[in-house]
Amino acid sequence: MQNRNVVTYASRQLKNHERNYPTHDLELAAIVFALKIWQHYLYGAQFSVFSDHKSLKYLFDQNELNMRQRRWMEFLKDYDFQLMYHSSKANVVADALSRKSIHMSAQDHISCGTIIITNEFLRQVGLKQLQDVEPVKLLGLLGTEKAVGFELGEDGILRFKGRVCLPQDVELKRVVLEEGHKSRLSLHPGMTKMYQDLKKTFWWSGMKREIAEYVAACLTCQKAKVEHQKLSGLMQQIEIPKWKWDSITMDFIVGFPRSARNSDAIWVVVDRLTKCAHFLSVNIKWSLEKLTQLYVREIVWLHGVPSSIISDRDPRFTSRFWQSLHQTLGMKLKLSFAYHPQMDGQSERTIQSLEDLLRACVLDHLGSWEEVLPLVEFTYNNSFHASIGMAPFEALYGRRCRTPLCWY
Repeated sequence: MQNRNVVTYASRQLKNHERNYPTHDLELAAIVFALKIWQHYLYGAQFSVFSDHKSLKYLFDQNELNMRQRRWMEFLKDYDFQLMYHSSKANVVADALSRKSIHMSAQDHISCGTIIITNEFLRQVGLKQLQDVEPVKLLGLLGTEKAVGFELGEDGILRFKGRVCLPQDVELKRVVLEEGHKSRLSLHPGMTKMYQDLKKTFWWSGMKREIAEYVAACLTCQKAKVEHQKLSGLMQQIEIPKWKWDSITMDFIVGFPRSARNSDAIWVVVDRLTKCAHFLSVNIKWSLEKLTQLYVREIVWLHGVPSSIISDRDPRFTSRFWQSLHQTLGMKLKLSFAYHPQMDGQSERTIQSLEDLLRACVLDHLGSWEEVLPLVEFTYNNSFHASIGMAPFEALYGRRCRTPLCWY
């Protein structure tokens, strides 16, 4: 504000790790955020900052600061300002929207129920942390250089860089490892994928080693998965697409038992940029017209029309009808060399992963392959991929989709 007139407003959502900040740090983060975005107004000028959080008034007189506060203090020293307390009731301008009264019309009210999930697992983690020597030691060192990155959340849980610190408790680790490896939304990932998925939520000493030992001892993985070795020789890389679902690969997996819906094959469609895949159950005898309708119904409405399609030399893709349809839609059909389907390496590698996931899912959870196919597709797209350094959903939507592990 200038001369009691508003110059500009600003706001943003809290990031995931900021949700764990104590109230004092959240209020200070708001000031740092304001100074950064309005630097062109404030740098080199004298101004006042009003806050309804009284403890900030004594910020510059504090003797003990954590690493985050020290970093922010170095930033604040570049500005010439006074930090003043402004009571919440008098803070009309900043709190106008949050405190605005809502006038409802005199109509029948509809009651909406809200389900609040209480996390019994986190409660157990908090109790076990207080019984474990290492977490208790870290709690006593919070705010010092010996416990950099560790913080105590508002829920009383010790966290490391926003991740839940698991104590050395066999039962708690067993629950986490089973959820990350054997659940219907995990479906037996390899060591690297499982570690990359779990480390976003949890931390404990020796985590990577214990995950490797757990995966190596899994009987289902030993039964369902085959060894994948890198092909020898040099292969020329196809040009990387510039946008999501701009260039895709397609292939079929045949020979499945006939399902209740008369399907006996899987149509694999993969985006070459994000590695996101769709697995469509089909019948190998379906006409080209029916396959085209399925493609439009399941793929085009979500991702639009690609500019190029890469496939092996399959009769479905090389027919005149299929080529003319793609040319009409502006697609350029790229055919691989005869007897060398490795040019469509993306589909070939995805098919290998799909077969591993299907075998593991059927072995653990039973049921028809067509019934578990949606879960397999979700697991594939929501798991870490080393080639892009993230999950396909993360590359496509900006974040991974929620699973029960996210509740922790």
